[in-house]
Amino acid sequence: MGDAATYQITLAGSEQQYPCAADDTLLRAALRAGIGMPYECNVGSCGTCKVELVEGAVDSNWPEAPGLSERDRGRKRVLGCQSRPSADCVIKARTAPQYQSSCRPQRVAASLRLCRDLTHDIREFRFQLAHPVSFLPGQYALLSLPGVSGPRAYSLANIDLGDGDWQFQIKRTPDGAGTKALFDRLDVGATVHIDGPYGLAYLRRDCRRDIVCIAGGSGLAPVLSIARGVAADAAMAAVKVHLFYGGRGARDICGERELQALPGYGERFFYHPIISLPDSQPDSQPNSQPGAAWSGKVGFVHELALEVMGPSLPDHEIYFAGPPAMAQAVQAMLMAANVPGEQVHFDAFY
Repeated sequence: MGDAATYQITLAGSEQQYPCAADDTLLRAALRAGIGMPYECNVGSCGTCKVELVEGAVDSNWPEAPGLSERDRGRKRVLGCQSRPSADCVIKARTAPQYQSSCRPQRVAASLRLCRDLTHDIREFRFQLAHPVSFLPGQYALLSLPGVSGPRAYSLANIDLGDGDWQFQIKRTPDGAGTKALFDRLDVGATVHIDGPYGLAYLRRDCRRDIVCIAGGSGLAPVLSIARGVAADAAMAAVKVHLFYGGRGARDICGERELQALPGYGERFFYHPIISLPDSQPDSQPNSQPGAAWSGKVGFVHELALEVMGPSLPDHEIYFAGPPAMAQAVQAMLMAANVPGEQVHFDAFY
């Protein structure tokens, strides 16, 4: 980082240019330069960041990335998030102001200072950045981990206090190289490189609608960041937040303790947990003695959100995060409930 050659990238049909280091990508360098290039997952899966290579040459971090089809390759399209320049380039890309972030992403070294388990497979990792970098509630970052090919995207759970403290709540993925490195090989004091912030599902501070957050798994992190952002903003003192959290069994449920720490819990901040398989882990309810049975709601988290909020759902600002199947179910529910699309915020992960 910092010693690689730098190339000039020109946007075809305009006079816009930006520098991109040989070890950076077309997309991330554009965002660092304040150019609003479209993106979502940032790891090669969704294809939102496709651009056409008009002149020049690039190398791909992931030549087989699913976000790019053979037809795309035949048309000289490349993924902005996976393409590193090896010469000056001219690219054809659509840009839009909504993809610009007021917090431009930076690449920075960070030291792991604390770990704590939230559930049997979700752990909080707290990093201290070498220098503070601003981020918005609900955004994510890319972590480059030892022994892992390519960065991994994880959402921030805290809010920016200007002190370089970045907190992530990460779910262990079976056979996942990234989480294996984090959970099994990364010790307190270890240094990693973090690139961020990214993400478009950040807290809209100028909005005064009440908020519904829907999450499952490590999707808790960004919605907890949203809730913490609301609590810290005096201008949002009248905004209420309902946080719906779903898991398979009782031992998967977490987040209430963190929400309880916010001023106004039970008055402005509300926690609604639900599990889908009540018999899967009968003796593992959080903060309980072995043998405790689940006594809460059973079903799917999107169903609970609709049940609790009812006809008022379209009057809310919606933020959601979680595994793909949950995200698809939430999207379908929100569309059926006639929630305006501009009030729905999520980042697509695969």
